[in-house]
Amino acid sequence: MLTLHHLEYSQSFRILWLLEELGADYELKSYNRDPETNLAPADYKALSPLGTAPVVTDGDLVLAESNAVIDYILDGHPESPLNPKVGSADRARHLFWYHASPGSLMSIQGVAMVLNLLETRTPWPISALLKAVFGQVRKLFVNPRTEALYAMMEKDLGEKPFFGGDALTAADITLVYAMYAARAKGAFESYPNILAWFDRIEALPSFQSARAKDDRPHIDFRF
Repeated sequence: MLTLHHLEYSQSFRILWLLEELGADYELKSYNRDPETNLAPADYKALSPLGTAPVVTDGDLVLAESNAVIDYILDGHPESPLNPKVGSADRARHLFWYHASPGSLMSIQGVAMVLNLLETRTPWPISALLKAVFGQVRKLFVNPRTEALYAMMEKDLGEKPFFGGDALTAADITLVYAMYAARAKGAFESYPNILAWFDRIEALPSFQSARAKDDRPHIDFRF
């Protein structure tokens, strides 16, 4: 049986939501972060190749990386609408947003996170120099790309209710972690279509059941 090794407040929530949406047969094993370091515990790191979430086991198989895990699970559910079929009107849109999550959105968020860490943890006067240099990086690279991506999200979600098109797909599921991380920073206050997407997914029974099994007091996706 497939086992989801679920680290609290992590990207593995996406896999939990996926499995609930599929109505799949699986085992859930939860792990708490170290209260001092906020990192995964040793037994989780020993299982995951990179010590990162998510990771699943299925017999002798140990598999990490979110989209790889999603693809593997969906391979076992070939009729699921979460993966629009070749020739579907929503196929190209689904594929774009499915790959935009790790390829664009999370990459930009990762760059922004590293810049912030270097600025805040580097002693003065080097930190002052870094702040000036990183300000230009944000102005020329991070901010324009982020704004262009948000504008495209807003446009597409104004045309159809989900990132995957007319119905929920794995594109919505793989985007959820980064979207909540961005919303927590106030990113979408002027994007009503994006905010409406949050309302739609939170109303889904599968999302609600995943939240119940996650058993955390609030959604806190840390990036």
